[in-house]
Amino acid sequence: MIFGMPAGELATVTAVLIAGGLLTGFLAGLLGIGGGGITVPILYELFTLLGVDDSVRMHMSVATSMAIIIPTSARSFALHWKRGGVDMAVLWRLMPWVTAGVVAGIVVASRSPGNFLKAVFIASALFMASRLLFAKEATLANKKLPGMPWDALAGLFTGLISTLMGIGGGAYITAYMRLFGWPIHQAVGTAAGFGPIIAIPAAIGYIVEGWGLAQLPGLTLGYVSILGVLIVAPLSVLAAPLGVRAAHGLPRRKLELAFVAFLLLVAVRFIVNLKFGI
Repeated sequence: MIFGMPAGELATVTAVLIAGGLLTGFLAGLLGIGGGGITVPILYELFTLLGVDDSVRMHMSVATSMAIIIPTSARSFALHWKRGGVDMAVLWRLMPWVTAGVVAGIVVASRSPGNFLKAVFIASALFMASRLLFAKEATLANKKLPGMPWDALAGLFTGLISTLMGIGGGAYITAYMRLFGWPIHQAVGTAAGFGPIIAIPAAIGYIVEGWGLAQLPGLTLGYVSILGVLIVAPLSVLAAPLGVRAAHGLPRRKLELAFVAFLLLVAVRFIVNLKFGI
C-alpha cells in the first residue's frame, strides 16, 4: 500500500494524471485556456475511482484544477508575451472585474452542492461546444473594448463561471476580444494572462472553504488534492510550449472539433451522473 492505495491502483491513477497533465498543458498553449475543461472531468473520474465522497468530489475536481492552472497558464502567458501576442491594456482593464467575479464564484461554490457545479459545467460545456461549432464571428469594433458597463459584466461573468467550472476563463476572454476586433492570436495570448488572475485567488478560496471538512480524503489542502497538483502541474507546464507552437503554425479547426467532441462527451457523462447517480 502506498498513500493508502494498492500499488497497481496507484500506478493507474498516476498514468491517467500524467496523460491529463500533458493534454492540459498542450490545450493551455493552443487555445489560451487553463486546461480545466480537460482536467476537471479527468480528476472527477479519478476521485470516483478513489472513493472520494460524492458531496465533495466535484468541489475537489474544480479546486485542484484551479491550483493546476496557476503554473500552466502562467507559462502559456509568458510564451505568448514573448511572441508579442498580448494586449496588456485589455488585461489591466478587465482584471479588477474578473477578480471580483472569482470572489463571487467562491462564495457560491462553497455554499452549493456538487450537483450544482456539475450542472454549471454541463451548461458551460454545451455553450462552448455550440459556439465552436456554429458561431459566426462578427466584429463590432477594431481593437476597442466597449467600456462600462459591458467590460464590467464580461469580467464579472468570466471570473464567476470560471471559478465554478475550474477553468482559466480563456474561452470567454478570447470570444470577447474577437467580438471587438482583436486578431485570434492576440486574443488567445491575452486570454492566457487571465489564467493566473483567476486561478490564484480561486485556489486560495477553495483551500480556505474546504479546510477541515471531515468528508475530504488525505493528502489535501482544503478542497485541493496535493497528489493531483504535484503530478499534473509540472507536466502541463512542460507541454504548454507545444500548444503555443501549434497555435502559431497549425490549422485550428480540426483541433477545435476534437475539443468539441470531448466537451460533449463530458457533458453527457455528467448528465448521466446527475440522472442515474453513476
